[in-house]
Amino acid sequence: MTNHPPLSFRRASHSEAGSIVALVNSAYRGESSKQGWTTEADLLDGTRTDKAEIEGLIAQEGSMILLCVEGSGIIASAHLELLGTECQLGMLVVKPGLQSRGIGKRLMHAAEAVARETWGVKTITMSVISIRHELIAYYERRGYRRTGRKRPFVADDTHGYPKSQPIEFEVLEKNLP
Repeated sequence: MTNHPPLSFRRASHSEAGSIVALVNSAYRGESSKQGWTTEADLLDGTRTDKAEIEGLIAQEGSMILLCVEGSGIIASAHLELLGTECQLGMLVVKPGLQSRGIGKRLMHAAEAVARETWGVKTITMSVISIRHELIAYYERRGYRRTGRKRPFVADDTHGYPKSQPIEFEVLEKNLP
């Protein structure tokens, strides 16, 4: 068994926006994302996010980016946003070469705890590309359930463009203890 430094979780600061953009884009798009199992590189061209979007999410009231740090490096992140009485969990990423070590699961638990403790929410939702069956199954094993609701994917320079087929999101939710 390999010894890894302990993981810590904390809120991102404005100065970390560039590092978060690099992490998110490396996990979702391009060749580097194919090292992990959460890649969207075969479905979408372009980037997943940009610095302006991340800076806005960090600064926005009722929004935060939660970081997972190992040693002194950011290895995972997730965006949390308060939407009425629910929290939306999105952009949950783990550095591609570090996936399948349980980091995503730990980050998800930390994000759920932060949402409950910070905003007092009882429900957390997420939107997953509907044809990502293995990803939906991963979230279902962690207590999320399909709601039957769909959301359109809006293609643009910040979030990318579908390569071949139309893309839509499926909304999942979980009741928090």
